[in-house]
Amino acid sequence: MTTQEVLRPRAGAGFAERLARSAAAAEGVGMPTSDVPDWLAARKRAHRARVLRIPFAELDGWSFAADTGDLRHRSGRFFSVEGLHVVRSDTEWQQPIIMQPEIGILGILAKEFDGVLHFLMQAKMEPGNPNLVQLSPTVQATRSNYTKAHGGAAVKYLEYFLQRDRVRVLTDVLQSEHGAWFYHKRNRNMIVEVDEAVPVADADADFQWFTLGQLGELLHQDNVVNMDARTVLASAPMAHAGRTALSSDTDLLSWFTEERARHDVLARRTPLNQVAEWFRDGRSIHRADGRFFRVVAVAVEGADREVSSWTQPLFEPVGPGVVGFAYRVFDGVPHILVHARVEGGFLDTAEIGPTVQGVPANYVHLPAAHRPPLLDLMLDADPARVRYSAVHSEEGGRFLNAESRYLIVETDESTTPTEPPPGYHWITPGQLNWLAGHSRYVNVQARTLLAVLNTRTRVLA
Repeated sequence: MTTQEVLRPRAGAGFAERLARSAAAAEGVGMPTSDVPDWLAARKRAHRARVLRIPFAELDGWSFAADTGDLRHRSGRFFSVEGLHVVRSDTEWQQPIIMQPEIGILGILAKEFDGVLHFLMQAKMEPGNPNLVQLSPTVQATRSNYTKAHGGAAVKYLEYFLQRDRVRVLTDVLQSEHGAWFYHKRNRNMIVEVDEAVPVADADADFQWFTLGQLGELLHQDNVVNMDARTVLASAPMAHAGRTALSSDTDLLSWFTEERARHDVLARRTPLNQVAEWFRDGRSIHRADGRFFRVVAVAVEGADREVSSWTQPLFEPVGPGVVGFAYRVFDGVPHILVHARVEGGFLDTAEIGPTVQGVPANYVHLPAAHRPPLLDLMLDADPARVRYSAVHSEEGGRFLNAESRYLIVETDESTTPTEPPPGYHWITPGQLNWLAGHSRYVNVQARTLLAVLNTRTRVLA
């Protein structure tokens, strides 16, 4: 065998260009984009699921450990709610945290129709979604789910993501989830392409094929594309325009490495019943001042899922959030302002987050000088400067009614100077997309906005 026969190109031939063609395709071979809201509503009626708040005493299979107070499932699988004590150089706090060490699969199956890549998406019910059913990846499953720890049905299409010889891997990267609510949580974000027919997809009412252009249009609608789909779409290696930036890629990595190195963070797990300033009653774990979030319990009935009914805990934030990128053009090149954000649950010290990320209700008692930087800039943005605005909910399998207004706002030198404050950096969308191809560089909120930029490049045109 010759060297030429064993060597392969280091990058997939033409993949970025094929993604760009799909992003430019406003419609595909399947369902028209305008029909998606009615389809999701019909699938919600078909699922007939009800989500009821219940007291902790009515949780089936879940209980508080007698010694630690940790909330666990009797199987030892799924996840647990424990305590976390975080110490930074400038502050410290304690809180409940979700422990889920297993790595799940968030996978989208791709196939070419009429020369255009299409992506198989699922109408999936999650108990924490405000509208229950949203557009999700082809496969969205924890290891407990797909190894049937719940005793339920098999996860559809899982084989395409476990049997590499059947597909071409287009992207495959471990990504973090919410560092404020998960401890060291990661999921495998995958897009794989198949040439063979996928016959079940044509007959299953919960699955439809869409182009990237259609998904980009749906990302402009409130609570349609779920968090798991958004993070996978953010990892797609798109061909963003522009080869120049305020910082070279090397300087960008150096800045981010320095940000990670300068923060001294110690996060250690503690018993839930020893978490200071948090209290438990029969229906919630909460702070006396009502800030941040609550741990509550729900019962799900009549769901058309691997298991039709179950109970579980969920984290519920105290109010809607605001997540946004400040956007400027330097010498004709679009840039967004990112923030090296420290969160107690990150596996590494910090990840690159949006310009603004927070729940305004947590800061109403503070004077303006102590509120998160640039929060008011997003809240009071001139509508004429808002390039993107939509409400998206976070992961509905663990969070209840966790919604944020996602924004991209055009700013200027007076509000967001070329030389940003410490911890912030101007980068291009292409640089952010490049970083998202690596594990634990870009946080899940920034990946939602990146998914918008990946699928609808004219947002910043």
